[in-house]
Amino acid sequence: MKSIQIKFDKISTKNPNLSSYSCFAKAICGERLNRQTIHRWFYKLVDREDYDSKNKKGLFDHLEGLSNPSVDDKK
Repeated sequence: MKSIQIKFDKISTKNPNLSSYSCFAKAICGERLNRQTIHRWFYKLVDREDYDSKNKKGLFDHLEGLSNPSVDDKK
């Protein structure tokens, strides 16, 4: 699944002012990743300073929603 890292690198290069969290969110958008894959790549790519560790559940719920949009969201 190196494609996530490649997409992340391209996005962060084109948008140097974005945080690593924002770049990661853009990289996984619509990719249909499972929760485990999102977690693994999140910890590899996102800087710890870019998120509050107290709110990780909410962050992962949001990221999962971006990666796996419902049918209603596509309309």
